[in-house]
Amino acid sequence: MKLARWTAGLLAGLSMLAMAAQAYAGEVRVTVAEYSSKTGPYFEEVKKEFEAANPGTTLKFEVVPWDVLLQKLTTDITAGTNADLSIIGTRWLIDFVQQGVAEPLDEYMTPDFKGRFIETFLSPSIMEGKTYGLPIAASARAMYYNKELFEKAGIANPPSTWTELQEDARKIKAAGAFGYGIQGKEIETDVYYYYAMWSFGTEILNKDGSSGLSTPGALEAAKLYKSMIDEGLTQPGVTSMNREDVMALFKQGKVGMMITAPFMMNQIKEEAPSLKYGVAAIPAGPTGARGTYGVTDSIIMFKNSKNKEEAWKLLDFLFSTEQRAKFTQNEGLLPVNKEEAKMDYYTKDAGLAAFTALLPEARFAPVIPGWEEIAQITSDAVQKIYLGQGEPEATLKDAAAKANGVLKK
Repeated sequence: MKLARWTAGLLAGLSMLAMAAQAYAGEVRVTVAEYSSKTGPYFEEVKKEFEAANPGTTLKFEVVPWDVLLQKLTTDITAGTNADLSIIGTRWLIDFVQQGVAEPLDEYMTPDFKGRFIETFLSPSIMEGKTYGLPIAASARAMYYNKELFEKAGIANPPSTWTELQEDARKIKAAGAFGYGIQGKEIETDVYYYYAMWSFGTEILNKDGSSGLSTPGALEAAKLYKSMIDEGLTQPGVTSMNREDVMALFKQGKVGMMITAPFMMNQIKEEAPSLKYGVAAIPAGPTGARGTYGVTDSIIMFKNSKNKEEAWKLLDFLFSTEQRAKFTQNEGLLPVNKEEAKMDYYTKDAGLAAFTALLPEARFAPVIPGWEEIAQITSDAVQKIYLGQGEPEATLKDAAAKANGVLKK
């Protein structure tokens, strides 16, 4: 009797395991970062097209806001419940590689497939000769300026230096608007500070690998932003505004200048079609140095995926020229596909051409362990400076020491 019950229980358990395995057989689960309101609908169309072309394979997309994506992935990985594929910030990739959770993709890639990519965007995902991710999104940053406010303030051309930007901001303020919009909270608060820091000749990391926050250029950049805030040349409440808040002010015609990504052009077309604006290079510093922020997001395959062949088929589909164009143009990003980059949509658009021209000067977030912690240290420091809660030099030296502590781990 006991043996019979044990055997029945074992069979029931095996049956449940078989059913669970069958439930995942042919199902590819993907965690997707939310870029805009268009992200979900795009992947719904992908599901329809891919499943129709691949009977027996089902796709399950989960769209997650960027500000909680890393925490969700960390939780899912720890619990072993992560998807087969996920979009990530490329700057997170080294941590996933070191944890041993990212699958190398080279055995799946043919020379033709690899040849689809613009090398600048693929290379950040290659570590120790292995390709761990594919660039699903790429962007850079440039300066937007309101042409009507410039005309009202008597400004003929966008500023080419930070000194000119300050002068123009004063004129715009006198004309009744905010001169220069500064982001002061949440994702990329540190980056908004780097735009000025790079222009003053400082890199995020010194040549010896230590933090650049205690260098003269870093101090000059902080003093520049702080002086503009104190003079009322920015919007009020800088540290209460994230990137989207400042973009909203620009689209409302309340800010003369701000730095952000190409996707705001799409937003202006839809939300503020009568706004007259231009796109220009980020201002240069005293020696002519300047820099923009190059961004790539990658899609990775997890090592514990049970459906790697089907997952790779989906990646091959997503990185066709047709699908790349749909996604990139929907989201207002830059092309990562060589053939896509040749399309008139990019080559004949003055705004996109301005962003593309900045790519040779682009800096990417360092691919180092602990980068997110270092970025947060920088954001915390500049917020403290903007609020007047710490002297720039002492605050930056303290932040550099904290960053160096992370770098030495």
